[in-house]
Amino acid sequence: MTSSNRQPIPAARPVIGEEEIEAAVRVLRSGRVVQGPEVAAFEESFGDLVDGRHCVAVNSGTSALHLLLLALGIGPGDEVIVPSFSFAASANAVRLVGADVVFADIEADSYCLDPAAVEAAITPRTAAIMPVHLYGHPAAMDKIMPIAAKHKLAVVEDACQAHAAALNGTPVGAFGSGGTFSFYPTKNMHSLEGGMISTADAEIARTLRLLRNQGMEQRYANEIVGANMRMTDVAAAVGRVQLAKLNGWTEQRIANAAYLTENITAPAVTTPTVAEGARHIYHQYTIRVSGDRDAAMAKLTEAGIGNAVYYPTPIHRLKPYWEPDQKAGRNWDLPETERAAAEVVSLPVHPSLTAEDLERIAAAVNDLGENL
Repeated sequence: MTSSNRQPIPAARPVIGEEEIEAAVRVLRSGRVVQGPEVAAFEESFGDLVDGRHCVAVNSGTSALHLLLLALGIGPGDEVIVPSFSFAASANAVRLVGADVVFADIEADSYCLDPAAVEAAITPRTAAIMPVHLYGHPAAMDKIMPIAAKHKLAVVEDACQAHAAALNGTPVGAFGSGGTFSFYPTKNMHSLEGGMISTADAEIARTLRLLRNQGMEQRYANEIVGANMRMTDVAAAVGRVQLAKLNGWTEQRIANAAYLTENITAPAVTTPTVAEGARHIYHQYTIRVSGDRDAAMAKLTEAGIGNAVYYPTPIHRLKPYWEPDQKAGRNWDLPETERAAAEVVSLPVHPSLTAEDLERIAAAVNDLGENL
């Protein structure tokens, strides 16, 4: 119990309700539990979220990134431009296909790839750009897509935190060569675990279906080398229930974020900004703290406010990337990435928050302004 003698407010609260449980039990009783009718129905329904693109369900968001890169033919000798301020899976997928990661800096306001930094990072070996729609804010696709077209590059959207985000009316996952989504339990919607790939290209979609299923559509008629990255029907059934609730949950997240932005006034804190034309769906509500961040987080925890840093160590400073880059003499100049990693703190914004919860969060953050 906190010093205020009230229950702590968790940073995230995954929803597994009776509808999700009933859907899972229904599939288990059916005996069709892997890559069956539930997966097909989930793919079709999810297509409505990405302007009717083909959708291919897989077992995780990381698998979605990995398989999309493979389907696009990206591999050894290629470079992919990736933000370092992201979860490691963004860069890991590039390494897994044998391509090289080139890190580019982010915009200070959106935390997403800076288009100018992207253009400066392009070399003759560049094959793709991977914008990450971080925290649920869409990357500057209106500027990134023309850069990609000019240089004839693929665009792999990492929308794993951005279900239903949009820019100028176009949903994320419907801009590039393909988009990827994660259904991990803490995401804005989940399938217990899983991922989805969206693409406008029917041939790429077919290749993705082969890749996720040992390279075959017909049993024992393997066409290419593939893997087992299928989604189960249990996961798809849960995902279908969650997808039906996504719009309401998203509107609640946006409303919760609006309350926090209006009521957080601490001078040591900068609240999130939203780019013109962007629909930010607030997978995370992320503030910047000037001063002692560790002390600020400790005070929030003492007040019963869940909080976390996404991400304290930029990818380029993680061991699998830092050590090879140092040996090769590569030093990335990413000032906005470094600054964000040192300042950001994410607060609860999930749709389970009550009006009292929101008041408590704002009050606890405002107390920081008096003490930092």
